[in-house]
Amino acid sequence: MDPASHDINLNSPSKGLGMNHAEGPSDVPAEGAVGNSPHPPPLGLTEAEAEELHIELTKVEEEINTLRQVLSAKERHAAELKRKLGLRPLDEFKQNLTKSWQDVQTSNAYRSASATLDDIAHSEAYKKTQETLSQAGQKTSAALNTMSSAITKRLGDMRNSATFKSFEDKVGNLKIGL
Repeated sequence: MDPASHDINLNSPSKGLGMNHAEGPSDVPAEGAVGNSPHPPPLGLTEAEAEELHIELTKVEEEINTLRQVLSAKERHAAELKRKLGLRPLDEFKQNLTKSWQDVQTSNAYRSASATLDDIAHSEAYKKTQETLSQAGQKTSAALNTMSSAITKRLGDMRNSATFKSFEDKVGNLKIGL
């Protein structure tokens, strides 16, 4: 090979591949070459430290993928065991909901809110408001009953009137004629 055809750029991804420049750059990076990245290392890191961090990152990402695969296999196995035991997803959901509700009830926030609501329910202001609303409800109910009775009486009077009977006769004749 002609020495002029060798890539002498030490940061080149094709370093050491002995490529012919007429073919164009290769998409295959050199294995283990420091500085494969087109970006310079972050401030405060040497190229060797950056490469070491890249290698560690690759290992950690591989471990994460392995753990995801193991977790997925365990979840499938657990689902199969539940199916064999006759546990349905709805049963599990009910158990989880019950457990979650128990956890909420024993939490400090729930206890504190519950105590505050109890204090409010036994306060004088709450009792007065409750009495006032109860009286207002009773008066409203009485007024609606009175109004209902008046409307019912008025409709009864109207039905017995000559105008309504004449109208009723005409409507009745229409029904018979159809």
